[in-house]
Amino acid sequence: MFSKACKYAINAMIYISTLPEGNDRVGLKEISKAINSPEAFTAKILQILVRENLLSSIKGPNGGFEIHEEGRKTHLYRIVQVIDGDQIFTGCALGLEKCSEDHPCAVHNKFKAIREHLAGMMMTTSLEDMAKGIQNGTNFLKI
Repeated sequence: MFSKACKYAINAMIYISTLPEGNDRVGLKEISKAINSPEAFTAKILQILVRENLLSSIKGPNGGFEIHEEGRKTHLYRIVQVIDGDQIFTGCALGLEKCSEDHPCAVHNKFKAIREHLAGMMMTTSLEDMAKGIQNGTNFLKI
């Protein structure tokens, strides 16, 4: 459903959100290990998230990535939008260029409901919500 980059971005953001605010920043190696992702690929994804002001990054020996309290309230929709765009929320399930209410593909009406439900869930679910599940042990970021 989401690209690999988007999955890693969401998991990285959730992981960083589980860390207590004010603690030392978290490094790339720790993030990659925590979400079971390749370091080089994760670095590129994190750079995008920093550029889009979803994360902060400091270079140097005490550097790393961090998220501020306001960033913890970021909804998953925003992360998907930054990494994958909004195609999953607006595009045709079968990949047709001109799929609409007036010119629907074979699955348009059924997929529209799924797409709207997914968008609604992503727009109302914050990193903070996801981090709570990780912190209390009911959810996981890797096997």
